[in-house]
Amino acid sequence: MAKGQEQAAPDAVLTRIGQVAMLHHAGDREEARHRFLALWAEIGEHGDALHRCTLAHYLADTQDDPQEELAWDLRALSAAEELTGDPSADRGEGTPAARALYPSLHLNLAADYDRLGHREAARLHLRHARAAAETLAPGRYGEGVRASIDRLELRLDGAGRGADGPGRPDGPQGRGRP
Repeated sequence: MAKGQEQAAPDAVLTRIGQVAMLHHAGDREEARHRFLALWAEIGEHGDALHRCTLAHYLADTQDDPQEELAWDLRALSAAEELTGDPSADRGEGTPAARALYPSLHLNLAADYDRLGHREAARLHLRHARAAAETLAPGRYGEGVRASIDRLELRLDGAGRGADGPGRPDGPQGRGRP
């Protein structure tokens, strides 16, 4: 192999997911949902775990129904656990990426459960999010996730005292999602 060519080629599926995510962040939520769902149909329930994790993580953001959002977030977490939790799995390069998503995955689940009125489940996932966030490198992403965790924790503490009802943390990427 020629010098410099030993570098891995970009992952075309992750690139496509990123392109649709940009469409979503630009405000075309409906079109993004349709494109994400088409990618999901292409990848399938048993496709590459990193692809499923990433895609489900983004797909959750495009849902109108809180139960559907929760279902996609649970799919994302399940796929991440396939990458990081099974000692016999071929972890490859996806394991560090999946581990970096854990704080956001658990934060989103905490927010989902909060919106649905399941405070104890929300608190459990918030604790997992906080623990996982300790491993995030310094920088904008980590700071944003930690700030979203803090905000949701304050809201859950207030809800426990009869204050505000269900809601979502205000994350750096809108709709309360880090």
